[in-house]
Amino acid sequence: MIGCVGRTSQLCVLLFFLQANVDQAEPGFHVVLGNEACDVDSMVSALAFAYFLSKTAPSNTLVVPLLNIRQADLVLRSDNLFLLRQTGFSPDLLLFRDQLDLQALQRAGRLRLTLVDHNVLPSSDRDLEEAVVEVIDHHLQEREPSPTCPVTVETVGSCATLITERIIQKAPEILDQQLAQLLYAAILLDCVNMAPAAGKVTPKDSQYAAALEARFPSLPPRGAFFQALQNAKFDVSGLNTEQMLLKDMKAVSGSLNLVISVLYITLEDFLQRADLEAELSAFCRRLGLDLLLLMTISFTEGKEPIRELAVFSHSANCREQVSEYLERARNPALNLCPISSPHPHITAYHQGNTLASRKKLLPIVKDFLRERDGDGRLGDGEEGGGVPPTPVNSLVEGCPLDAGLLGLSQALHDKISKMADRD
Repeated sequence: MIGCVGRTSQLCVLLFFLQANVDQAEPGFHVVLGNEACDVDSMVSALAFAYFLSKTAPSNTLVVPLLNIRQADLVLRSDNLFLLRQTGFSPDLLLFRDQLDLQALQRAGRLRLTLVDHNVLPSSDRDLEEAVVEVIDHHLQEREPSPTCPVTVETVGSCATLITERIIQKAPEILDQQLAQLLYAAILLDCVNMAPAAGKVTPKDSQYAAALEARFPSLPPRGAFFQALQNAKFDVSGLNTEQMLLKDMKAVSGSLNLVISVLYITLEDFLQRADLEAELSAFCRRLGLDLLLLMTISFTEGKEPIRELAVFSHSANCREQVSEYLERARNPALNLCPISSPHPHITAYHQGNTLASRKKLLPIVKDFLRERDGDGRLGDGEEGGGVPPTPVNSLVEGCPLDAGLLGLSQALHDKISKMADRD
């Protein structure tokens, strides 16, 4: 195990802090909310900044780091789970979007909201806008600063870099091995092991990664830690078919509703899964899909990428139209070569152009829908409509409303009780 630290480190105290304050009469909530992707950077930024606030701005307000996914979807974040295990942080201590009703807290006037790793709320959360009191992000700035909402947006490689900067400048004494290792992991992952050739790392990322290394010499070795995190990110062992489809999925809609899912196994292994067609059919029915595009990525022993593509639909017409369009694609050419499929409703290909990732495939699919629709426009909701967006951008299908105690769900009560017992 690389660099595992004990559960009793300082950051765990943040969760016990909830228990110490929950009995206050009508407490306010200061929620630190990451983006809907809930990748490592977003999760770590929320945890670390909430801890920083709890230490530097004490009040009768509960400071709550909130993971912006449902609790059931954490299993799709294999790299998040790996990092939590490495740092001795139990997932049972985390709070999730379906455990705290932000809308109810906002209506009751009890919500303050800090956004990390994103700077604008999605349309589904626009009613929370008045609660936003601060923003820290590293993406393109879409929010205007205001006197009541300071905005820190810098295009560094990782939002965790900006959180590390704030902590070192304002409260370096709160840093311990656990917190440092979480921040360090997020910076390494987002900056691709600080490799300049990847085009992600900036001087500030390098500065604060080095600062963490200098303060905590026992941090895991950079290269080994990054590789372990990368391996965990693409680990799909233990996932069922639906979870594999949801793990890295993009949704597009027009006259057809379809998704493109990236699968981190060979197409042959995926096609041999038991009851596959029945599971794909159930998945399409649940999400209202006409068609699934499955793009697999695997590697040879020499680390060369292998890409394969499959088209699933019960409509032979839809399947044939999409397949023919992809075969003819020239911008870029996918260089598809048909391969045998054991399933009548799945058309399978070896993809000769291994550089054509989903990022390259997506515009081809959108062009197909525009031509099929005949009006040059995609249908309502280019990224999804009623389909849950990809976990890379979102895992949230909705925010289940809680009728009890102004947003403090029974799950949260149970979690706080569990924390108290452990304490």
